Amino acid sequence: MFTNKLKQQWSEGRPAINGWLSIGNSFTAEIMAAQGYDSVTIDIQHGALDYSSVLPMFQAMRASGVTPMARVPWREPGIIMKALDAGAQGIICPMVNSAEEAAEFVSYLRYPPQGQRSFGPTRAAFAYGTYGLAANDEILALAMIETQQGIDNLDAIAATPGLDGIYVGPADLTLGTQEGRLPPGFDREEPEMIDLIKRILAACKANGIRACLHCGTPDYAARAIGWGFDLTTVSGDSRLLAAAAAASVKTWRDLTGSALIQATKGAY
Repeated sequence: MFTNKLKQQWSEGRPAINGWLSIGNSFTAEIMAAQGYDSVTIDIQHGALDYSSVLPMFQAMRASGVTPMARVPWREPGIIMKALDAGAQGIICPMVNSAEEAAEFVSYLRYPPQGQRSFGPTRAAFAYGTYGLAANDEILALAMIETQQGIDNLDAIAATPGLDGIYVGPADLTLGTQEGRLPPGFDREEPEMIDLIKRILAACKANGIRACLHCGTPDYAARAIGWGFDLTTVSGDSRLLAAAAAASVKTWRDLTGSALIQATKGAY
């Protein structure tokens, strides 16, 4: 039976850094997983990928020993169970707005009698060896609170039996609570948004569950760890690729004095 390294790391009092995959490619997943992250999450919700990409991406990450996780598109049992069967050791579920929804989400991750997960760990059984009821204790259930309704029900959600933590997505949290007054984005500096983020953190601490935050930069992520967050995601594959490519091009142009070349006129 496998041991969830992320859960073990938390039990030792050590915070974690999470990688984020939005590009549906096993080579990209392999590269990201080899960079020293504690966990890496495949974004099935907003990523440019589907299940046919998810399975080989999990396979590619195996050699690096990171904790593989997935953010599912919705609180829907089919894709949650399929991601687990593919090898996900943690599931991040968006738009959890009540304790009832949180309990429903948790039930999809646990085999009976704790939940209603269907048995059929097609790849997980090969990847982790013996795979049975003991998986109930290793799979992480992380709910996303992203709306005003979720904030209103925060304490009840955080107290849901079997819920391992809350994952904060600042972009949707801003959209869902500020009535269009603020644009979406990571690394919030508005006092009201920092207060909301810290309120979620406090609810997690009060209920003995983990607090996780999606960040855009390592500086902000480290700051969040200082606040008490247990896990921070720092950017993601698509943004990191774009940033590195842009920086490389800018350096070349600065060093060569070359202006941006306009489209060449005429046919080749």
